[in-house]
Order: sequence, then C-alpha cells, then structure tokens
Amino acid sequence: MSKTRNRWIGLVFISMAISLVIIDGTIVNTIFPNVIRALDLTSTEVQWVQESYVLVFASLLLVWGSLGDRIGRKFVLVMGIAIFVASSVWAGYSTDAAGMIAARVVQGIGGSMVLPTTLSLVNANFQGKERGIAFAVWGATIGGMVALGPVLGGWLATSFGEDGWRLAFNINLPLGLIVMAGLIYWVAESKQAQRAGGIDFVGAIISAVMFLTLVFGLIEGRIYGWWEQTSTQFQLGDFKWSTDGISIIPVSLAISLVAFAAFYFWERYREKAHKNVLLDLNLFKIASFRNGSIAALIISMGEFGLLFAIPLWLQNVLNLSPIDSGLVLLFLAGGAFLASGAAGALSGKVPAATVVRIGVVLELAAVATVAIFANAEIGWVSIAPSLFIYGIGVGMATAQLTGVIMVDVPMEMSGQGSGTQSTARQIGSALGIAVLGTMLFTGTQSSIDNRLAELKIDKAQATQISQIVVDSAGSAIPLLKEQLVKQNVPAAVADEIVIAAGDGFTEGTKFSAWAAAAFLGLGFLSTFRLGSRKRKE
Repeated sequence: MSKTRNRWIGLVFISMAISLVIIDGTIVNTIFPNVIRALDLTSTEVQWVQESYVLVFASLLLVWGSLGDRIGRKFVLVMGIAIFVASSVWAGYSTDAAGMIAARVVQGIGGSMVLPTTLSLVNANFQGKERGIAFAVWGATIGGMVALGPVLGGWLATSFGEDGWRLAFNINLPLGLIVMAGLIYWVAESKQAQRAGGIDFVGAIISAVMFLTLVFGLIEGRIYGWWEQTSTQFQLGDFKWSTDGISIIPVSLAISLVAFAAFYFWERYREKAHKNVLLDLNLFKIASFRNGSIAALIISMGEFGLLFAIPLWLQNVLNLSPIDSGLVLLFLAGGAFLASGAAGALSGKVPAATVVRIGVVLELAAVATVAIFANAEIGWVSIAPSLFIYGIGVGMATAQLTGVIMVDVPMEMSGQGSGTQSTARQIGSALGIAVLGTMLFTGTQSSIDNRLAELKIDKAQATQISQIVVDSAGSAIPLLKEQLVKQNVPAAVADEIVIAAGDGFTEGTKFSAWAAAAFLGLGFLSTFRLGSRKRKE
C-alpha cells in the first residue's frame, strides 16, 4: 500500500483520537444531572467535577505539545489516549465525588496530550495542498464533534436510565483501543533532535501554574467576584477562602501574571544557553503564527458564546429533552461537515486567509440572526437555519485558520507551535465563556426583574426568583411553577411568572449572542493581518 494511502488512513485515526476528547468535553453537559443524582454531589463538588478537567486540560497543552517534539509526537498521543481511556473507565465506575474529581483530573492530563499532538502530526505528515485538505478534515472533525457530543449524551441519558452516564464514560474503552491500534500501525513517528540541557521541567511547571491560575480566574470570576468576595466561598478540600475582603480571583490572576514574567525570562535564559526550551519565543517573530494566534484567541471568544448559551436555552426554556436538544445541534454538525469538503476543495485555489474570513463572516451572521430571531413561542425552528450556517462558518474558519497559523512554523517546532495555538484557543474559549456567561446571566436577571415588576410581584420575591434562575443556569425554570404553587402562589400567577422567567432567559441568550457577534467582528478584523510571508514572496 502506498505511502500516501497510509498517511490518509492515519489521518482517519488521528481524527478519531481528537474526536474522543472533544465528544467527552461536550457529552458531560447532558449527562451531568444524572451524575449529580447518582453520586449525591454537593454544589462545591459539582463545580470541581466540571472545572477540574478544563483547568488541567488548558494548563498542560503547551507542555505536551513541546514534549511531543522532543520524545515523539505519536508516542505522546498514544500514551495520552491510554491515560484518557483508563481515566474514563475510572470515572464510569466512580461511586463518590472524590473518585470522580480525581478521574476528571487524570482525564484532563490525557486530553491535553491528545489535542496538540494530533495537530503536530498532521503538520508533520502532510505538505502543500494535501496539508490544507488534512487541516480541513482535522478542523471539521472538531466542529462536528462539538455538536455531536450533546446528541450522544442526551441519547444515553434518555435511553439507559440513571446509569446511562456510566456508559458515556466506559464506551471510551473499546473506541480508545481501536484508535490506539490504528495510530500505532498507520501513523509514522516524528520528533526533533535533542539539544543540550534535557527537558525543560522548570518551564513546564511555571507554564502549568501560569495557565491554571489564568483559566481558573477567567472561568470563576463571575462566581467568586472579580474583586470583592461574593457570598459563594471558594473551597478545595479542607481549605476555605475567607468570605471577608478580596476575592480569590484577583489573587489567582496576579499569580498568573507573575508566572508569565518568570516563564518569559526563564525561556530566554535557556535559549541563550542553547538548551531545550518549552516554548521557543522566536515563534512569535513569525508573522503568520503571531497574527494567526491572536485571531484564533479573539474568534474563540465569540465562537463559544453560542455553544454555551444555546443548549441551556433549548432545554430550560423550550423544555426539550437532552436528546432532542442534541438533535437540534446536529444542524451545526451538518454545516461543519459540509464545510470540510468545501474547505478541502478550495485548498490551493483560494488563499487560506480568505477562506478564514468567509467562515468568520458566516459565523458572525449566524450569531446575529440568533440574537434577532430566537423566539420561545416558535421554538427551535427559529434558530435551526442559523445553526446550520454557523456550522459551515466553523468548518471553514477553524481548519483553515489552523493551517494559516502553522504554515511557516519549522517542522522541528511544530509541537510547540500546535500547543501554543491550541492554548490560545483554550484561553479565548475560557475568556469568552467568562465574559459571555456573565452577560447571559446578567441580562437574564435584569430582564426577569423587569418583567416581574410589570406583573406587580413583590420586589423581594422577584429578586429571589431571578436569583434562583441565574444560579441554576436556567434549569430551575421547568420546576418553577411546582415550587411556586407549594408556596401558595395561585396557579395562574405562577404560570405568568414561569413565562416571564423563560422570556427573561431568552433575552439573556440574545444579549449573549450579540456580545459573541461583537467578538467575532473583532476577530474578522484581525484576520486581515493573516497570510504567509513565504507565499507572498
């Protein structure tokens, strides 16, 4: 069998590897209510089960991307799949919160080994026009799996009862074994020659601290307060942050800033000593890499705004089941897969930066139409066309932007480059979720307060209702009437309050969508600095 054929079969298994990680990151959202009931999680434990994976995942992307360059990209990828699969089984058989949180931490380690190494292997094994097609397949796989995850999670949660969530984790075992076998047989190993000084362990530790504290601060700022401590207390094990005075968030961000300075000077020191570095800062002298990474960060801020808010709106306002809301998101997946073929066909014929701009414009238009037309009375039909267009935009922009970022990166730095651009996207996603999540819930609370005031509801009770809706991320809306009736609120009045709460959450979703559109607009402007200097010359 020809070498070209081998590489394309290898790409299938590389795409399957990234699919495992992406699906797991989205499937948890739909099975989580069952996990909470089965393990009897407290509110603090719920937060840590959700956030531990994200924090570890984002903080180690750069580390594993760089180490893959040194010790072998395929080796790190296969080990990452093995760790990810083992920890998935661990999570699937967890019987308490401690076991689940520990399993999610290890899952984050495995997942962070997979994402940058899949990208660097694509970069290493494909050249020219083929590389553009391969990046299109890789990027479209991510876009499609983001939408497919909730469908699978909803199906498992609906069809297999209270223990369906365990299958959502355990199914990674047979799939992971198939992926590992395919990677070992079909994908060629690639790595770069070692320089003096061994692996940069100090840089790895500083990098992990820097990104861990940064992502934690961005995600949790709304919960614990951006400056002053809120009523929600941070707790990790037996340690509790004081509820008086300054919040833990500015402290976390300050630690990240100090770690950033330490990382910069440490990497410069090792570079001057001609030793291995975790991140070659000379990467940022490459205009296509520098400008592309900035564009990726900004675009990611807007992209995840829609993906964060829409599933909540579908389930909590439209009362769709988890599987039905997942099926609605298949419009997005269909658009992404359709775009993968178009992006591959355009590779080599249309400049990649132009394809990125077209994709971002489609995303921007789709998000704006959601902000305009989302309507609880019409239902999911009001946003389905927008999701399809959005999927096309994601499929075109994600893959081609990756190609633009990596096009001028030397082969020996591809792991560092892929880890860095993946980290930029993760930071953008975390920042987008933090900012747009704040706008979603702030807009929701304000709208509900105003609507309940028009209904002449007591101000204290109105504040309590809006706070319950916000604190539950909207999940309290379907149960709101039952709770109000138990409090001797007349059924007719309770119905009006529920409608007001749903309409308020719809307005908050629209507010968040407009903010996402603004970020995508900035991202579109940033794409005009994209392009390969080599190709221009």
